Amino acid sequence: MHILIIGAAGMVGRKLTARLARDGYLNGRAIEAMTLVDVITPEAPMGFTGKTVLETVDLSAAGEAERLITGRPDLIFHLAAIVSGEAELDFDKGYRINLDGTRYLFDAIRIAHGQDGYKPRVVFTSSIAAFGAPLPYPIPDEFHTTPLTSYGTQKAICELLLTDYSRRGFFDGIGIRLPTICIRPGKPNKAASGFFSNILREPLVGQEAVLPVSDDVRHWHASPRSAVGFLIHGATIDVEKVGPRRNLSMPGLSATVGEQIEALRRVGGEKAVSLIRREPDEMIMRMCAGWAPGFEAKRAIELGFTAEKSFDEIIRVHIEDELGGKL
Repeated sequence: MHILIIGAAGMVGRKLTARLARDGYLNGRAIEAMTLVDVITPEAPMGFTGKTVLETVDLSAAGEAERLITGRPDLIFHLAAIVSGEAELDFDKGYRINLDGTRYLFDAIRIAHGQDGYKPRVVFTSSIAAFGAPLPYPIPDEFHTTPLTSYGTQKAICELLLTDYSRRGFFDGIGIRLPTICIRPGKPNKAASGFFSNILREPLVGQEAVLPVSDDVRHWHASPRSAVGFLIHGATIDVEKVGPRRNLSMPGLSATVGEQIEALRRVGGEKAVSLIRREPDEMIMRMCAGWAPGFEAKRAIELGFTAEKSFDEIIRVHIEDELGGKL
């Protein structure tokens, strides 16, 4: 099996690559080659004995999508995107990267399908930002996508393209609507939702973190470990069971910021909580007002996708995976 990962240098991309390299097999097939692509050069996975190709590529540049599928990878993970806050601040860049790059990839596969019958599995990372207020709680699978941000709009358009290209038989696509991933390792990024991770990650290692919203903000979360699990399951699932509605809201955990902080208090103690500094940010608060509070995710759960059940568990996953298992 040859796997192409677009967005391999990002946090989820790195963790997905490491998991695939460690497992060595996917759905009973040996992983013989991985092509890892991003706008910065990805790192080669440790312990992988197959062929690894590392490429620095802007998917939205002319001809790059066609070139990337020249080797006809069996499975394509499309994770590349610019995040919500950046897409809102830079309209042109958001549409170029998040929409045009995706459309170029899908069209390259469509043209290859017409040439030689090429038909890969495509796993696309969408987002719960495809939904916008007013929202019920929990949000049912049948609820319509009405995004209130440019990022969410770009993802919703790509979901429609994925469904149509799959319907036409150009590829077997599945869209994974990721919850907000928490706790993200590393440094803060430009995602408007980054504070959900920041107020836990930094205090756990004795550093101050800024909270730009009120404690009653409720949102939908899953760990990086769960995100990788969603992608692996999406790559191996029988798409006939998924049916024509190819975009799935993933399971997760609904929690308020206050509940996050209480979980931090239970796991990390009062000292960690004292490092959270409240600095209201009007732009982020406005964006938060349209964010999804939680989902039923019945279809995904019935199809075997799983996530954490408590924020204590999410924090402990971070401690295990990023802090060597102890504070």
